Amino acid sequence: MRVAYYSPLPPERSGIADYSALLLSELEKQKRFDVRVVKRGTRKPPRGTDVSLYHVGNNPDVHDWIVEALEERRGVVVLHEFVLHHLIGGLTLGRGDKQGYLDAMQREGGVVGRMLGHAVVDGFLPPLWESNAHEFPLAGTVLDRADGVIVHSQYVEGLVRAAGYGGPVWRVPFAARPDPPRGADGLFPGRAPVVGCIGNLNPAKRIPQLLDAFASLRETHPQALLVLAGAPSAALDVEAEARGHGLGLGEDVLLRGYVPEDELWSLMAACDVCVNLRWPTMGETSAAAIQVLTLGKPLVVSDVGWFSELPDEVAIKIPVDQLEVDLLAAALERLADDDELRAGMSAAALDYVRREHSLERAADLYARALEDAAGRDAVIDAVLEEVGQAAAEVQLESAGDELSRVGALIRETRLGG
Repeated sequence: MRVAYYSPLPPERSGIADYSALLLSELEKQKRFDVRVVKRGTRKPPRGTDVSLYHVGNNPDVHDWIVEALEERRGVVVLHEFVLHHLIGGLTLGRGDKQGYLDAMQREGGVVGRMLGHAVVDGFLPPLWESNAHEFPLAGTVLDRADGVIVHSQYVEGLVRAAGYGGPVWRVPFAARPDPPRGADGLFPGRAPVVGCIGNLNPAKRIPQLLDAFASLRETHPQALLVLAGAPSAALDVEAEARGHGLGLGEDVLLRGYVPEDELWSLMAACDVCVNLRWPTMGETSAAAIQVLTLGKPLVVSDVGWFSELPDEVAIKIPVDQLEVDLLAAALERLADDDELRAGMSAAALDYVRREHSLERAADLYARALEDAAGRDAVIDAVLEEVGQAAAEVQLESAGDELSRVGALIRETRLGG
């Protein structure tokens, strides 16, 4: 089997690019099929490929060409997040196609959706992907062209089905790096506990709430340090938020921008506890959370989406409600004081990642999904060819009628999935 592989890859600054490179190396190592990596910007698949695999995320700068290729040829879609409003907005409004955006909004939200779309187009509302994207995911454009969908969570599988998608859906756990770099010890001497929030810093990461809870922790643990590392969003003024909670950058809070992957791993390894809050969720599986668990670090998350599927033994889950800050502060306090709890969560995390998120297992599940997707039509076509050859060899008088009957059965099977 020959697979056309569409994905961002390093050196692009994309979590999906890093993930895809890791997966690709294992797929090529297993040699279950011939992987043909498609060059960025290429729409048509390499000649002779049996199935195309499309990695789709929400960033139009990274995934626009992949959706364009999907429009040329259907295939299996890896849906890295369900909410694709930013992506579809970039493919329509970003290119001057107002009608395309309005059509997508109407499909998603009916007349009300179209009216909201008009308000965005005419400048009466800010872009919905900046505030209300989760209410209008706009995933239908991609699902329409998918012969099958690979998801990373039960949560997104449910959203795909609720959107009316009736094709095959395969759930493949997010792959963890098998040999993570751990960095040097003593990165923050004299500081404890070190609390980390690693990954892109945007309003959905609940940074103001984290700073509020961390300020409470500092009252009882004056040597505590909060590490915020990742590409910052223009919509988030971390320095002002920290100052509002009596915290100083460089002293109480270490703020780092985008960091290379190896440095990111080192920062995670230096943390005693990592926090990965999220609301609203776009249906993503957090690569940063998987990295934290791969290092055996205690994890605190929001009790939403994929995060809710994590075992209680590896993650403390905080509801997104009026008690969020108080519960988060209490969780940080407890983890700071309870060595036994941290050790137990660490051991459980390492066991969970080995069991559920191994790279080898993920690649095997990808291979099975692709074999299933490509196998249907390939087997059907092979059977047709063999029946035709056999009929020609024995010169059956009724070969024409027999082939017509078999062809009708095959067409019925193909239509019925």
